[in-house]
Amino acid sequence: MSAFASSFFPFKLREVRRLLSGTRIQSGFFGLWTAVVFAFLYIPILLLVIFSFNASKLNIRWEGFTMQWYSALLSNKPIVAAFQNSLVVACVTTVLATALGTIGAWMLYRYRFPFQRAIGLLIFVPMVMPEVLMGVSLLVLFVQLLNIPLGFTTLIISHTTFCFPFVLVGVQARLQGIDPFLEEAAMDLGATPVQAFWKVIVPYLMPAIISGALMSFTLSLDEYIVSAFLTGAQTQTLPLKVFGMAKVGLNPQLNALSALFILGTIVIVLLSQLISSKKTT
Repeated sequence: MSAFASSFFPFKLREVRRLLSGTRIQSGFFGLWTAVVFAFLYIPILLLVIFSFNASKLNIRWEGFTMQWYSALLSNKPIVAAFQNSLVVACVTTVLATALGTIGAWMLYRYRFPFQRAIGLLIFVPMVMPEVLMGVSLLVLFVQLLNIPLGFTTLIISHTTFCFPFVLVGVQARLQGIDPFLEEAAMDLGATPVQAFWKVIVPYLMPAIISGALMSFTLSLDEYIVSAFLTGAQTQTLPLKVFGMAKVGLNPQLNALSALFILGTIVIVLLSQLISSKKTT
């Protein structure tokens, strides 16, 4: 019995020491912390989606399943009009920001001109400038200096101003890994500089261009502070409309709207993963 105990207990002690080792404790702690963070982020979203089907107008407690808030949302003309305004501004902003960011990144990479470094630094100012300051400065520019009425024009210009640097940064990062002889090889084969850019450089930059365009679309669709300064009476965007409804009190239609946006985001992510998997295969 004593021989068995002497051989059994050291084995148990070794197991306990291994379980209490630093690596095991760290992995367990970080795993628990990750679970807590994910729960903190996604449990409120899950509750929001669940309560979008709640029959209670106050959304304080569950009173039954219903789809009435989705039908009420789709028949709410002010929300539909605000969403259309946001969609128009986001689409036009995405096109302009993507074009400006791509061309600007290529010019900063390909050409050398005076004050190039200073211009490159100034481009990043909209990324770090507080949105309140940007909204006030653009409001003064459009109203007092240029005398442009607030509306789609001011919204698109302002959204493009703070969106295109994000495209430029992504494209610049992609350009750092480009082979400098690609353009020369294309021109040696008979392509003009413009043809070499569109048929060789742009396809290589396409992943960065697409990611920058998606970032611009998301930022423009979600922008509130700058839009609050520069929107007109007939061009209220969806974030402004949602914020105005939220100030009044709990509204189940906002839960339904959020659930639809979550569903749309999931669909877009799944489609992008499907497209990327097909390209790799």
